Amino acid sequence: MTKSTSFSTNINGHNIRGTPFLEVENLVKAYPKADGDQFVVLNGIDLTVGEDEYISVIGHSGCGKSTLLKIVAGLEKASSGSVRLDGKEIRKPGAERMMVFQHYSLLPWLTVRENIRLAVDEVLKNANRAEKISIVNEHLAMVNLTAAADKYPDEISGGMKQRVGIARALAIRPKMLLMDEPFGALDALTRGKLQRQVLDIWENHRQAVMMITHDVDEAIYMSDRIVLMTNGPSATIGEILEVPFPHPRDRAEMRNSKEYYELRNYALNFLDRYFTQDE
Repeated sequence: MTKSTSFSTNINGHNIRGTPFLEVENLVKAYPKADGDQFVVLNGIDLTVGEDEYISVIGHSGCGKSTLLKIVAGLEKASSGSVRLDGKEIRKPGAERMMVFQHYSLLPWLTVRENIRLAVDEVLKNANRAEKISIVNEHLAMVNLTAAADKYPDEISGGMKQRVGIARALAIRPKMLLMDEPFGALDALTRGKLQRQVLDIWENHRQAVMMITHDVDEAIYMSDRIVLMTNGPSATIGEILEVPFPHPRDRAEMRNSKEYYELRNYALNFLDRYFTQDE
């Protein structure tokens, strides 16, 4: 049993900020094995996310955190349990949930503008041409890519490519943004700048965000709550931590705070315990 601290919420994760929006109850994900048995990846996941809440899920490799995100996205199905968004069961991918992956999923034969426009055309079918142009331009500006709008993916940096992916996801106006280690492939300076840009966008639009990360500092800087996963197989939520800093956040001020290091050390100690157990 995980010990409680001033940062802990109840283990069910129902101490949310805002109206309940994503509700995961007793989720199990298992794959069949050749011997007829099952390999259980996730077991007994209970999590509720508020409609304007930013949460991060963190754990060691193989703990099933990306699998959980794919189930919420509708890209995989749970073996049992329920996953509901705004009261409706998630059974397949939908435009109300958009994914941003670690590796840039841009079409190389389309420009930055065209990559975003393709998503807008596909989802916002009732918008007229002028509205679509306006939406694309708005989201190019949102991620500071107006000047690069007519460049192709191989003509821009990794950080810019990820900004295209984020702009494309937001342009179709999803109710929830799902991000699987979106900054993991970037250098430290680019990662820090893009983290700030994503937070600025979120603070202005306040939609639900669920982000997978390996980085405790990133999770503290960006999140309202941090979901700590136990190791797999049969991984579950070990603990959920409240991040005590209000938005908007200043990274330098946070790092001068005693609470920042208490929270950081608590999360790292949790992960270290499971790393030791795994060995």
